[in-house]
Amino acid sequence: MFGKYAYGLITLAFFLGSLVLHWWFGWRAFVNDAQTHGQAAQFAEYLDEMLRDTFENWQSEFLQLMWQVIGLAYFLYVGSPTSKENDDRLEAKIDELIRLQAGDRADGLLRDIDERYLRSGGHADPFGHHHERGDGQGKR
Repeated sequence: MFGKYAYGLITLAFFLGSLVLHWWFGWRAFVNDAQTHGQAAQFAEYLDEMLRDTFENWQSEFLQLMWQVIGLAYFLYVGSPTSKENDDRLEAKIDELIRLQAGDRADGLLRDIDERYLRSGGHADPFGHHHERGDGQGKR
């Protein structure tokens, strides 16, 4: 289990470690500040201050970074039409090369490749552009 989720677990350990250290050093500074003013440190006041500081940190750093990472991952891997442009273009080029080299066997070869890699829904059609192939048959 550790191998598959190692990056996530290490990140979680760093996060929890930094959060605990942030609160511990914050408590020490809060107690020192209270003693400087001749007051006793109140945990409720400390809790309010540290929650405010923590959420300010998260808002400015973690939430922004999480949106960038999660948003980018979503748009790249889950379904943005623009994320598929390069793969679709490359696949269309390779399909054409296979057709040029394999001749009459090309459609069978492409079907076999599609079945082997569980591809359904046809081949690449970047941006929905339909064009004529050199042999006048159009895009397949």
